[in-house]
Amino acid sequence: MRTYNKVTPEGTKDLLFEECLIHRAVERKLTAVFAARGFHEVVTPGMEFMDVFDPEVSGIAPEIMYKMSDRRGRLIVMRPDSTMPIARLAATRLQKEEKPLRLYYTQRIYRNHPNLTGRSDEVLQAGVELLGAGGKRADLEAICTAVESLLSCTPDFRLELGHAGFFRAIADGLPITADQREEIRSLIESKNYAALESLLDGLERTPAVEAMRRLPRLFGGEEVFAQAAPLCGSEEAAAMLEYLHSLYKSLSALGLGNRLMVDLGLVQRNDYYTGVVFSAYAQDCGDAILLGGRYDNLLGRFDLPMPAIGFSVNVDAVVKLLAEQGYAPECSRPEVLVYGCPGHEVKALLYASGVTSQGGSCETSVFETEEESIEYARRRGIPNVAIVGQSVKEYSLADNTEIGGDQA
Repeated sequence: MRTYNKVTPEGTKDLLFEECLIHRAVERKLTAVFAARGFHEVVTPGMEFMDVFDPEVSGIAPEIMYKMSDRRGRLIVMRPDSTMPIARLAATRLQKEEKPLRLYYTQRIYRNHPNLTGRSDEVLQAGVELLGAGGKRADLEAICTAVESLLSCTPDFRLELGHAGFFRAIADGLPITADQREEIRSLIESKNYAALESLLDGLERTPAVEAMRRLPRLFGGEEVFAQAAPLCGSEEAAAMLEYLHSLYKSLSALGLGNRLMVDLGLVQRNDYYTGVVFSAYAQDCGDAILLGGRYDNLLGRFDLPMPAIGFSVNVDAVVKLLAEQGYAPECSRPEVLVYGCPGHEVKALLYASGVTSQGGSCETSVFETEEESIEYARRRGIPNVAIVGQSVKEYSLADNTEIGGDQA
């Protein structure tokens, strides 16, 4: 019988040394921005009842969730998304808190991708949720926080803006079933123009069909708004386009015009998005490093209706990007190795505590002899060795000279 006690599950990996340092550095940079912008940290359980992620609301297919049952037979999943649990939290323990709620998180999500080789099933995300705030001011606040957080890690990215309602407004004019609507959405998201053309060719040629045909190609700069205006078949679609244009102008005025793109084909699977949606991409990184948008109907699912907007940063993707750019922090090494002579082991531990309490760094030798300890320090690149006996003598291994000593 084959055993799997020396490998990790598909879609997961161990992190070692420098990888951990880069992860921690990115987390610190992101959370420093979140806190500076007035957001407060929350942590939700790694396991939730599956009801929290109702596929009709979350857009997360049940087959990609990791499932189990508790001792009472209730269906539980490993957290596949952070926004839904935070919506649950806001509607329960934070129900009576002053609004808007400004929350941030750094936690892992888990999704099963059996047919997608190379995709991670475990992803570290860091993000914010602004709950109880609607309108342009809140949208600008969320988008600016997103840009500032990414800038704290890398300047090399572009931000794409879209509107979740624009696709729906056009799709409402098509004589299609719900399944066909989802298929069209999926083809637009994947930019599969050939398959989209084939599907639309089977429908009666109407202005809505032609608008849907052009939708995935409405990508670029500010000129996209003029190209999209004739496709608006309703006042609702025109109003959405006008609002998105106003956001674009405001963000450009904030100095972000050089990294802004308009993509009216942004049609993420998460069905809870209702308004502006945005994503960030970096050069040589295929997947988005940030996803976000407005979801004004989601909190109503938890019996506490309120407007909301948020975003999440794919920390793993940012770490990979920085590593490819040559960012490689060195693992710290102790300044001194402390060796306790036989009978003076406790004194050595007390000496080591004194070093660290004064802000220094040290490692206590676990070897039995002074010679073994010095040889180990040389191999590890530890510059100094402290020999603790009746007295303490500290030596520099660079030139084998005594650099200090104290009476023990």
